[in-house]
Amino acid sequence: MASSPARRRRVVTLLALAASLALAAPAVDARPGGGGGMGSRGSKTFSAPPSTATSPGAMGPIQRSQTSPSPGFNNPGMAAQNRGSRFGGGFLGGMLGAGLLGALLGAGFSGGLGGIGSFIGLIFQIGLIAFLVMMAVRFFRRRQEGQPAMAGNAPHARSGLPPQGGMNPGVNPMGGGLGAGGLGGARPQPVQPVQVQPDDFQAFERSLQEIQSAYGREDVAALRRLATPEMVSYFEEDLRANAARGVVNRISDVKLLQGDLSEAWREGPAEFATVAMRFSLRDEVFERASNRHVENGPQEAKEFWTFVREPGGPWLLSAIQQGR
Repeated sequence: MASSPARRRRVVTLLALAASLALAAPAVDARPGGGGGMGSRGSKTFSAPPSTATSPGAMGPIQRSQTSPSPGFNNPGMAAQNRGSRFGGGFLGGMLGAGLLGALLGAGFSGGLGGIGSFIGLIFQIGLIAFLVMMAVRFFRRRQEGQPAMAGNAPHARSGLPPQGGMNPGVNPMGGGLGAGGLGGARPQPVQPVQVQPDDFQAFERSLQEIQSAYGREDVAALRRLATPEMVSYFEEDLRANAARGVVNRISDVKLLQGDLSEAWREGPAEFATVAMRFSLRDEVFERASNRHVENGPQEAKEFWTFVREPGGPWLLSAIQQGR
């Protein structure tokens, strides 16, 4: 079929659409834990904590953890490496772009519908590709949400605690602990309820603000004072990914809007508390070299943060999960 200016314009437009979809794929929720659950909650790492008034819906699963799944957990999945990627991540985004490009060049599914190259055939191919991508995204998302991460997935993960050290209070006992069927494969410890005091809630709110701020400054030393080594290893991994992309994630104006206790417990010497927090923030991404603004993250977030402390030590962030 002879080329025409109108057809060339349609091809250019659809090529631009394909390129924009492919480029959108690597974008992520850049803030700490913004794209997926990570960390450890002891023997209950892969059990969802109770919902709260702050987050009454289901929560996202732990996807990256050093805690081993329990023996009865079948076929644990690998951790998600591309956090919260749109269109199912760079792989599916690239597949979408490649499929559209192949269709535009007459080399798509079924050889461009038998080489007819008609605009109707092109639209049909694009619709078919979009349907297949949608089905693939749903499949991988169900698989990801239904299976926990393999133990020790993070390349620079470390175990153990470092040597140093308004919400609505409530108590809901739950099992867990760094040494409870998790890191190092230690024997599970008896679970006991823990009373969380007003000072503890103030510490949780303070940690929320300080961790977000330290992450935005890429201050790893400050993060090591505020989180477990496992969580710091994930933060460092994400900061390295930002550096590889040539961007920096700046976070400011963090303000707790609502929060309450989901559960609090003790296993062995370690005390755990999981709190639901809804907070506002300014989450922005800039190019490192030019300081050009690249994208905005969400201006409000709802997450479950789990904290752990040893006797006489401070509360340290040990896990983040997405609230819904």
